[in-house]
This record gives sequence, structure tokens and C-alpha cells, in this order.
Amino acid sequence: MTPPAPILVGQVGNLLWLRVEGKGSFQNSVQVKRCFQTMMEKGSRHFVVDLERCPIMDSTFLGTLTGAALNLQSKGEGEVCIINANARNHQLLTSLGLDHILEVDTEGERYREERELVRADLSTIPQEGGAPDKTEQAEHVLAAHEALTQANEENASRFKDVIEFLEKELRAKSGATA
Repeated sequence: MTPPAPILVGQVGNLLWLRVEGKGSFQNSVQVKRCFQTMMEKGSRHFVVDLERCPIMDSTFLGTLTGAALNLQSKGEGEVCIINANARNHQLLTSLGLDHILEVDTEGERYREERELVRADLSTIPQEGGAPDKTEQAEHVLAAHEALTQANEENASRFKDVIEFLEKELRAKSGATA
């Protein structure tokens, strides 16, 4: 299996910047989720996800970003802003109806000054908590797909089979360990 693409992170004031250095996938999305959670616990409410070097995202990665945006929405403050999305990533965001939950900067106008400041200060995302075990990974993938369906009810039919499979797998695992 190909190693997951690195995620670089930096901060300018209260703005947390994440840059995906390759495919955004289930392989690197747990670390992204942990980073969002840690920074939200510290009070961060404004996040930029820079997709300049990200050719494609899978549904788990998209669901991770959506889950963070929904979390902020439930707190009544903050945003997850997507910048530098290529045509394919932009099409994914719009076809799944995520452009209403995530702030998508299609014009490249947002955070111009911060882009220059943060580029010199990006570092690899901390590997908090180590690699996820199979149960944590399955729980994460399930939560990501549930976030996609919560964000847009039309996604329920798209991800129904994935959600049912993961729920069944997790029930079987919890029954085996009980």
C-alpha cells in the first residue's frame, strides 16, 4: 500500500492552515481529524485547507473536512475554508453539496496575506495518538460518511451501503470483544 500523503500545518494568528501534499484519503484523514479536534479544543475556529498540491480526495477525507465544519457550525462560530481546489476537487465538493457547509474559495481571493506568511512556516502534521488501529479507522470512516449524509441528505443514498457495512463490521467487532 502506498504511504499516505503528508499533511503540512501552520498557523497565522488564530488561523490554522493545512496543506495536503498528495491525495486526501482515508489514510491521512485520521491525523487531520485529530489536528482539527486538538486545535478546536485550544480555541481555534478558523481553518484553511489548501488543496494546491492535492490531485483528488476520497469520500472519507471529504467527510472528515465536513465533520469539522459541522462541528464548528454546531458551536455557532468558525469555518473550514477550502482554497486552491482543482477542477476535479471542486466538482467533488459541489456534487456532494459540500460547498454549502465548507467555504470554497473559487476565486483565490481569501487569505492572500496569510498565504505568504504561512508558506515559510509549514511543518508536518503531528502524529498525535499514533497510527489508528482497525477499529478506530473503521469508526472514523463511518463518522466521515455520516457527516457527508448529515451535510446533504442526497448523499444518504450514495453512502448507504458503506455506512451499513461499517456499522455491521463494528457491531461484529464489539461482539467479538464483549
